[in-house]
Amino acid sequence: MTADNLHGTEPPSAWVQRWSHLVPARGAVLDVACGYGRHARWFYERNHPVALVDRAQAAIEFIANSLPAQGVEAVVADIEEGPWPFAGRQFDAVVVTNYLWRPLLPTLLASLAPGAVLIYETFTQGNETVGKPSRPDFLLRPGELLEVCRGLRVVAFEEGFEERSPRFVQRIAAVRETALSAGLSAPAAVAAEGPPRYRLA
Repeated sequence: MTADNLHGTEPPSAWVQRWSHLVPARGAVLDVACGYGRHARWFYERNHPVALVDRAQAAIEFIANSLPAQGVEAVVADIEEGPWPFAGRQFDAVVVTNYLWRPLLPTLLASLAPGAVLIYETFTQGNETVGKPSRPDFLLRPGELLEVCRGLRVVAFEEGFEERSPRFVQRIAAVRETALSAGLSAPAAVAAEGPPRYRLA
């Protein structure tokens, strides 16, 4: 079986590609519900160590066989029913696409190290009119990611309908600012540099 006929091996999300420059250089990236690892591969090829988790054994085995072992941590886990496999750890980026499990959202935020970025993209209400997923449990409410990221610095947010491959989507890129970048107790030398500059791609 080749990558060409495996679900989840399509090119990385354009949203993930667009905002990947916000991840600190060589920062560790966590790819949640990773499928066959399209986003982990994107970051690995750009010199980021990556951790991936999915409940599908076949997907994780494919990743293990297609990426070098060094700098890659691929974990099989049911993150909805079982324990969080990265308890107590933080990453420089957390990436989630086409996946929503609301009870996990606080854990994902807690997995962001200071200066880390959350890049999230998934389906929103309205998608039930054009296809799947259609259950409310799997569809974000209007503006929900903005609520989830209230304690973060939101760099970019989109919500709407894509006609090319009909779907309703919501997307966010948000940074957990450090105390200095947030302007808290910053030394004069740092403050003189001005606010952090999150380059808009």
